[in-house]
Amino acid sequence: MKLHLSVLLLLLSSFLCAQNSQKFFEKYEQFKEPTITHRRFKHKDIQPLINRLKSDPQFRVKKVGASVEGRDIHLISVGSGKTDVLLWSQMHGDEPTATMALMDIFNFLSRQNEFEDVKKILKKELTLHFIPMLNPDGAERFQRRNALGVDLNRDALRLQNPESQILKMVRDSLNAEWGFNLHDQSRYYSAGKNAETASISFLAPAYNYEKSVNEVRKNAMRLIGVMDNVLQKYIPKKTARYSDEFEPRAFGDNITKWGTSTILIESGGLENDPEKQYLRKLHFVILLTAFQAIANKSYLNTGVDVYQRLPYNKFGAFNDLTLRKVNLVKNGRTYILDIAFRQNEMDVKGNTDFYYNAAIVDIGDLSTSYSYEELDASVYNLGFGKIYPETIDNTGVLKKMDLLDLLGKGYLYFRLKNLPAKPEADQLPFTLLEIDEQVDYEIGMGKNPSLLLSKNEVVEKFVVNGLLFDLKNDEERIRQLIIGL
Repeated sequence: MKLHLSVLLLLLSSFLCAQNSQKFFEKYEQFKEPTITHRRFKHKDIQPLINRLKSDPQFRVKKVGASVEGRDIHLISVGSGKTDVLLWSQMHGDEPTATMALMDIFNFLSRQNEFEDVKKILKKELTLHFIPMLNPDGAERFQRRNALGVDLNRDALRLQNPESQILKMVRDSLNAEWGFNLHDQSRYYSAGKNAETASISFLAPAYNYEKSVNEVRKNAMRLIGVMDNVLQKYIPKKTARYSDEFEPRAFGDNITKWGTSTILIESGGLENDPEKQYLRKLHFVILLTAFQAIANKSYLNTGVDVYQRLPYNKFGAFNDLTLRKVNLVKNGRTYILDIAFRQNEMDVKGNTDFYYNAAIVDIGDLSTSYSYEELDASVYNLGFGKIYPETIDNTGVLKKMDLLDLLGKGYLYFRLKNLPAKPEADQLPFTLLEIDEQVDYEIGMGKNPSLLLSKNEVVEKFVVNGLLFDLKNDEERIRQLIIGL
């Protein structure tokens, strides 16, 4: 009878978790931190938010050290429960999605709202500890590595970097039962061998080469199952599992070995979410859901099979644009090729902004890879954009020209005496050139040609800087881009 009652309570707890997860999603905008709206924020941008917590008596804010370049690293704690949960974000400086979500969670925990009963239970059962930005020097440069050029996630054994020493010291001082290792991964991962992005990937890290599963690792698998069940409502089939090959220098693997049930969460790519604001929202939801499941132990009601069913994510299986079955004529012979482009981010303004510079990343039979955008180009003749014969003074003069007509005639390059900044030109339906700048008319790896796709010598579509335009259906889009020039 006692065992039966325990099972019923676990089932009830799981039901309540699912209900609250839905409410977290619906009410998220109340808690979204409005001062952080894009990925390229820096240490100085979150310091006011951390300082604000110091005036709230429920939070304990402690400086636990400093980075190589002297930027403060803080540990923020809340709750008085016997179960310690440690979360660390931005171990890699250019992986900020979870950091944004943590700022939202601080708002959730600090503000009076309809979730008071949930928060009361969390704070009673758990003590939550957050390191919001472990690698502030990397964040300053928007780069993976720290100021010494070291990947902190390969320094768990040697501990030669102050940031690594801080994480090890905090983990050891808490002996936390749970750990959340929060990262971003490339937007070019797929969820297994499927035409779905790996938008969020999980891992319960192995603690030895044999990939043994003890209770510590099994609990991490169960909790991942809880979070994935929630995500399937919002990004179905877009979750995956990171490779569980044991890496003896990595923190996640070692922290699992040291007795903490560790969950790696990787934020990948999602269509129409370049600044990862929707993925930020999902992080908010699944982290709060995980806290609930830990507090009421409802994770025990989820088997490891949910985790084990997740496909392994596959790197390089996604591109930004793929032209399928292009008819390329060279030396009098026609070749049928797929051509894939990716949009590379080029840093500007002290790494606070970027522009896109596309490049061809693969050519040939690409039937085993996917793209955010694809076109069956077999019905088109492929050509190269032409250079407009006259040099134009500036963008003001250019905007007064009948550019839609010129695009239809195949002019995709325009020489300007006064070029605008590249960030302002990277989305345009044509390429702006300096007076004597040359054009490389070639399909090749690393190249970025502007391409014409025609039927019966009439241009219907074209590609500029890796972006696909349809002359007829995208007319309003093209007009707005020209107006904004």
